[in-house]
Amino acid sequence: MRLERLNYDKIKIFITTDDLKDRGLTKEDLWKDSLKVHQLFRDMMNEASVELGFEAHGQIAVEVYSLHAQGMVVIVTNSQEIDEMDDDFSDDYIEMQVKLDESLDVIYEYETFEDIIQLANCLYQQEVLDGMIIFYQERYYLLLSDDQQVELDTLVAILAEYGSPSTLTVHRLKEYGKMIIEEKAIQDIYFHFWKNKNDL
Repeated sequence: MRLERLNYDKIKIFITTDDLKDRGLTKEDLWKDSLKVHQLFRDMMNEASVELGFEAHGQIAVEVYSLHAQGMVVIVTNSQEIDEMDDDFSDDYIEMQVKLDESLDVIYEYETFEDIIQLANCLYQQEVLDGMIIFYQERYYLLLSDDQQVELDTLVAILAEYGSPSTLTVHRLKEYGKMIIEEKAIQDIYFHFWKNKNDL
C-alpha cells in the first residue's frame, strides 16, 4: 500500500493486487459492502493518519479506480461542506460517498523525464518497445497497451519502480496534454540515451 498527499484535504492510496490478496480480498470484493472491505478502509485511514497526518472526519468522498491488472487507486477527500445534521454524530462518524470507476489502460505518471529515461532502459531489456508519452500538468505520462511480450505483473512492477499509476484517462491526456512521443516511445528513448552506453 502506498500513500500520497495530494493537498491538505485529499490523499491518494495505491493498493496492489498483492495487498488485496494479503487481506483475503479480490478487486471484485471492493464493489461489495462487506466487513473485510470496511476493515481495509479502516486500515487505510489509520495508515494515512500515521504516515501523512491525514484525519478523516464527517463527510468524506471516496473514489475507487480499478486499474487493469495493477490494483486499485483510492482517492479520499475530506468534504468542506458538513451538514448540520452531522452534529448529531460523534467525531468518529464517517459518511462515505463512494464513486467506482475502472480503467483498462496501463497509464503511469512520472515526476521527471529522467525517470522515464531510467525506466526505458529496464523496459527495453524486457523487449517492451512501444508506448506514448504525454506531458500534462507538470508530469509525464507513459501509456502502454497491455499486450506486451512481458507478463503484465512484471511490467507493472517495473513501471511502479519509477512512478505511480494514474487515474487519468487516455482521452483526457490526449485532449489536454502535450504529446511528446506518439509511438515507439521506449525504443526511441533507449536509442537516444542508452544504446551507445550499453554497447560499450
